[in-house]
Amino acid sequence: MMGTGKGTAAPRSALLDVLNRKPAQRRPIWFMRQAGRYLPEYRAVREKAGSFLDLCYNPELAAEVTVQPLRRYDLDAAILFADILVVPHAMGLPVTFAEGEGPVLGTVRSREDLDRLRQVAGTYEVNQVCRTVSLTRAQLAPNQALIGFCGAPWTVASYMVGGGSSDRVMAKVAAYQRQPWFCALIDRLVKESVDYLSAQGDAGAQAVQIFDSWAGDLVGTELEEFVMKPVADIVAGVKERHPALPIIVFARGVGMAQYKAAAIPGANAIGVETEFGLADLPKDVVVQGNLDPVALLAGSEVVAREVGRICSSIDRQRHIFNLGHGIRLGTDPSVVGAVVEAVRRHDE
Repeated sequence: MMGTGKGTAAPRSALLDVLNRKPAQRRPIWFMRQAGRYLPEYRAVREKAGSFLDLCYNPELAAEVTVQPLRRYDLDAAILFADILVVPHAMGLPVTFAEGEGPVLGTVRSREDLDRLRQVAGTYEVNQVCRTVSLTRAQLAPNQALIGFCGAPWTVASYMVGGGSSDRVMAKVAAYQRQPWFCALIDRLVKESVDYLSAQGDAGAQAVQIFDSWAGDLVGTELEEFVMKPVADIVAGVKERHPALPIIVFARGVGMAQYKAAAIPGANAIGVETEFGLADLPKDVVVQGNLDPVALLAGSEVVAREVGRICSSIDRQRHIFNLGHGIRLGTDPSVVGAVVEAVRRHDE
């Protein structure tokens, strides 16, 4: 029971403490895709909601699935249930999700296509997501942080150009050629993402993450121009409106270029994919990650070993325990619980 008597300190958020470089009482834990199809309670709500997008834009149901994992596990944060394609959808681009096939989008492949898209501020899609933020925040304990998010410009643009295809060749060609319409699309996504994350902050998100899931597609000057700079511009824009809102940058697959992500001014932490050793990063950087999601399919004994290896490699005062990517479909919920228990045992 939470004490309320005089002199009893309110419970603090370990996640926010680590992000703000304050002493934390324990190593914070949350998981990418911690609300998802591996949980039977999620599947029940999803069936009730109908389509995936219907669930995303139903604030009551989206808030419910956002908090479900925290009822099962001793986690330090909830991650908003939404999708990285909310921004292009709010801009007016048709978006659908075919069961088992991923997203299908209308395409942007010219300046004319881009000019037809609207601003996201005040749209139905953004307003519904922000209602989810507010409803979720009201259901969480003071020590449970709520994380909002958006997709990074490169990743979102790759879906918009390719029509949702997992083949991102068209977007890469446009980036290599420095097509003016593509450069304008990236700039536009920076602006809309700042507005979107700022709205989440206004609604009650206490930290935000920028997901660049396909950042590893680009190298050299293209990586700098279409991944690192746009993300840095989003961080700067959000910090101008919400100076105290912590921001996590997750540039998946960039390898040694994680040093560039870690150097983005204003970023409070970087998320690190499975393949990168946490001990190899600068000691002044807050790091999130990086258990292999596939290890969870191998069972509790394997994850206990991997948790020990990861936690031993980095000071818990600058580490947020997470996966290198999202929880996979087919993961046993009990193994997720075993991960949490292993982290807690390691830090006793």
